[in-house]
Amino acid sequence: MEGKRLYVGNLAYAVTGDQLRELFGAHGTVEDVNVIEGKGFGFVEMGSQAEAEAAKEALNGADFEGRALKVDEARPPRSRPSRGDRGNY
Repeated sequence: MEGKRLYVGNLAYAVTGDQLRELFGAHGTVEDVNVIEGKGFGFVEMGSQAEAEAAKEALNGADFEGRALKVDEARPPRSRPSRGDRGNY
């Protein structure tokens, strides 16, 4: 792993950022949590790369709120064309 930001998928829609902060906090310092409402996924930024690796190892596939979590290193956001560029390909 190269970073400390994790993608967390297969979340129940009712899961909150506070719940994820508590869950991941057992594996290190949680710097930031962002749950994408109504989408079933979110992102957790850990305090270090080592803590992110530990959290991924411990929580990937773990049952949380009745669902098996998918935890992986977050990919950088894709660049999107600006609104003015649409249709100009």
